[in-house]
Amino acid sequence: MAVTAARRLSTKPNTPVFKRTNQQNNNIATRYHHPNSAAVCKYWLQGRCTRNPCRFLHPNQHDYVWKNPNSSPPKRKVINNKENCDFNRTEQKAIASKNINHKENCDYNRTAPKTEQKAICDYDRTGPKTEQKAIASKNDTTEENGVKVESVKCHNLHSWFGDKGLSVLARLEGHSKDVTGIVFPSGSSNLYCGSKDKSLRVWDCNSGQCVDVINFDEECGTLVEEGPWIFAGLRDMIKAWNRETQNAVVIRASGGMVNAITMFEDVLFAGTEDGTVLSWKSTSKSSFSDESTSLKGHTGSVLSLIIGAKKLFSGSADCTIRVWDVESLECKHVLNGHSGDVTSVICWDQYLFSGSLDKTIKVWGATASGNIEEVYRHDADDGVLAFCGMHDSEEKPILLCSCKDDGVCIYDLPSFGVRGRIYSRHDVKAIQVGSEGLLFTGDAAGLVSVWKPNGESVSKSQ
Repeated sequence: MAVTAARRLSTKPNTPVFKRTNQQNNNIATRYHHPNSAAVCKYWLQGRCTRNPCRFLHPNQHDYVWKNPNSSPPKRKVINNKENCDFNRTEQKAIASKNINHKENCDYNRTAPKTEQKAICDYDRTGPKTEQKAIASKNDTTEENGVKVESVKCHNLHSWFGDKGLSVLARLEGHSKDVTGIVFPSGSSNLYCGSKDKSLRVWDCNSGQCVDVINFDEECGTLVEEGPWIFAGLRDMIKAWNRETQNAVVIRASGGMVNAITMFEDVLFAGTEDGTVLSWKSTSKSSFSDESTSLKGHTGSVLSLIIGAKKLFSGSADCTIRVWDVESLECKHVLNGHSGDVTSVICWDQYLFSGSLDKTIKVWGATASGNIEEVYRHDADDGVLAFCGMHDSEEKPILLCSCKDDGVCIYDLPSFGVRGRIYSRHDVKAIQVGSEGLLFTGDAAGLVSVWKPNGESVSKSQ
């Protein structure tokens, strides 16, 4: 079962994303500013056109720069566990890496080995200057102005973008199973990745090399950053490291695998395999409550958590989203509408986005009466696995959505116009936006890819 960590989409005050309409998306020609009469190449849209030049239209590229939308995190109280942690010094040293500052551009290319990716064909973007040839199978026949034209299929996948696109800076190999969480803390030169192979790997962003491996006794269900803390969700346990104080904490849980983690002020929330949401409150600046509070109601595993408007939203395998008051810990609403596992939830402005294995993305909004209702629905190509939000250079919101079709779809909001697509050999289970405009993806085979926008210099995070 796919397990994904919920991600926040940055807020921009007084800028509503959705109006309460369910109007159809603009057609592809309108999205890319071409007249409706222009014939767009259907193979380009599918990411597999091998003709250069092509008699059909390839929509022009736009000038965008990717930016990290994350605002400053809320102030957190330093929380430690009373019990003695059994972490060794190597674990603490790996996580608390003396808070090395980022360089202006973290150069993954400096010493990282460059591996040829045969699964993705770039011929359609690089043109005839390259020596790469398409692998021919049976020909396709299309009709251009009444004349039949044959084109050759390519066995490779074609990632494509409606802007200047993304290029791979590094492919980090080491994990052998699903990557379940990626953390790139601000002010650190290290990238942290958790996996179902029972390990956490630490990568140096300047060399692209793995500098440390922390082994667990159980699979890592999720890996998230909250303030100075990095939390790893394991079975009946959360391991946490404070990068500022170099403290290591073990938080005992129950209910099986911890699939999702988030925090609100001094309260830690965790979603577990048995459908329970657990919470721990700090009793002082240096301790957690020994006993957790259980928020019950879900009948399936809790797969995603997010905080918004002093509410906790939990997505579950029971196809529902529950809305909890973070102060009283009471369930205020149950959102029905999905017919599959709710794998990811994010909050932006006054809206809640939810993604599900039922192949839909739903947008929810509050009514004047205080209820929460569905205000928009988008049909995805396949089941949704993970969400991540960012803004481009024009402050336009972008939603990155990984699906079970082995790809990441890049949507413009609020139109859900498709800006581009990243293909992968395997399902992308984790997506994370980092500083300097970097994008990280982790797939079901354990591969972590680092992406950088093409063209202009990378914008700094907000």
